[in-house]
Amino acid sequence: MPWYVYPAHFFGGAFFANALPHLIAGVSGLPLQSPFASPPFKGLSSPTVNVAWALVNLAFAYLLLVQVAAFDLKNWSDAGVCFVGFGTMALLCSRSLGRLRKMAVP
Repeated sequence: MPWYVYPAHFFGGAFFANALPHLIAGVSGLPLQSPFASPPFKGLSSPTVNVAWALVNLAFAYLLLVQVAAFDLKNWSDAGVCFVGFGTMALLCSRSLGRLRKMAVP
């Protein structure tokens, strides 16, 4: 497998993990941080913006996981690299959202 497949699958997993909180918040009707908030990444964006941002993240995940090279879930190296990317982004999101919740509680 060419070297560029590994970073593509890592970031594909990361984009997929980033899509989930935005999609869940958006379809639940809740505001959430996004790059389009004011101030960026600190303010809250509307549910509609979060659903749109989730769809963009899912499109990037698809491109990186399927179009760069075929992602084979049965292949340990493919799944492992994607899992590490997913896990890294999930941990970063949990820390970021945890700080946001602490700031919101009086």
